[in-house]
Order: sequence, then structure tokens, then C-alpha cells
Amino acid sequence: MRLYLDEDLSPRVAERLRRKGCDAVSAIEVGNIQYSDWEQLAYAARERRSLVTRNGRHFLVLANDAVRRQEPHSGIIICPPSIRGFEVSEIVARLLRLANRYPEGLGGYDVIYL
Repeated sequence: MRLYLDEDLSPRVAERLRRKGCDAVSAIEVGNIQYSDWEQLAYAARERRSLVTRNGRHFLVLANDAVRRQEPHSGIIICPPSIRGFEVSEIVARLLRLANRYPEGLGGYDVIYL
């Protein structure tokens, strides 16, 4: 599973995932700061990476729009509000479990919660 973390998540999450052997980059690391949510999702799709976000409300709308338009993405992973942004270790652990469960990545319209 290849992951792309939007700017709502610390780049430390991507760094720690890479140390554990997971292919992950953050929006901050690749210079995609202040991209719209749609631009973030489009970038992730072009790079064949599942997008990881804390912004579930907006990305659920985009996921529904993608289905309606028949424009697949590479999956959306929503970090729920019950996991706070500073809980980097918890986010990393859950993403690693998910990556092990879906080594080939998510489907073109999949949306899942950590």
C-alpha cells in the first residue's frame, strides 16, 4: 500500500512509516501545501497512493462526487476524531496494520476509517 498524507497530518507520520518499510509521503514533504481537498485527492490518484486525512467530512463528499462522475481515486483513509493529531504512534500503528491488510492498496472508490 502506498500512502499520501494530506497536510492535516504531521509529516512525522510519513517519516515513521518509512522507517517501518511503508511507502508513505506527506503533502508537506512534496510541497503540496494549501492545495484544495480535490487537488490533494487528484494528486494521490495520479501517484497511485491512498490519501490519508483527518478531514473526513470533506473527503466523504469528494468520494461521493467521484462515484457520481465515475472518476476513481486510489482510496481514502480517514483518521477519526477519536485519534488526536499528536498521537503519531497510534496513527502509525493503525496505518501499518492497514497496509498489511491491503498490501496492493485500496480500490478506486474505497473509503475506510482507521
